[in-house]
Amino acid sequence: MIKWGPVIVGFFLAIILGNLFGIFVNEYWGVNLGLFIAGFIVGYWVHEGFWGGLWNATVAGSFGAIVLAILLIVGGTIFGGLAGFAAGVITGLGVLIVALILNIVFMGVGGAIGGILSGND
Repeated sequence: MIKWGPVIVGFFLAIILGNLFGIFVNEYWGVNLGLFIAGFIVGYWVHEGFWGGLWNATVAGSFGAIVLAILLIVGGTIFGGLAGFAAGVITGLGVLIVALILNIVFMGVGGAIGGILSGND
């Protein structure tokens, strides 16, 4: 089950830590390290074991894509009617699927490790 408090805090942590590590460590690996640490914090915070940590950290990383998908659907509907709605849904789902896959790799692994260390509650 998704715990929205840790997910929203993890979203902001991913932005902050990703940018800080990207600036000070390395442009590519620093960002991934920041995302991993943010995912670890979310996974440790939710106390739901492996799967709970993985899923909550993945949703935290994909939260920006979720908001973007909603905005694409609303904007497409406003400007294009039914055809814009269809285009917004297709584009939004594509963006969301890609974001979920990428965040499983970067944040989800950290969340799973954090979930294992915190144990089940």
